[in-house]
Amino acid sequence: MWSYSTMNMVIYLIYLMSKWISLYSELFPNIGISSIAASLLGR
Repeated sequence: MWSYSTMNMVIYLIYLMSKWISLYSELFPNIGISSIAASLLGR
C-alpha cells in the first residue's frame, strides 16, 4: 500500500498536468492535444 505522501504527490502531478492541458487548450484552441504532446515529446 502506498504511503500518504506518495499518494499526494501523484494526485498533485495529475492536477498539475490537467491544469497545463487546460491552459494550453485555452491558449491554442486550434492546436490539438495530440500535437502538443508530440511537440513536448519531440524535445
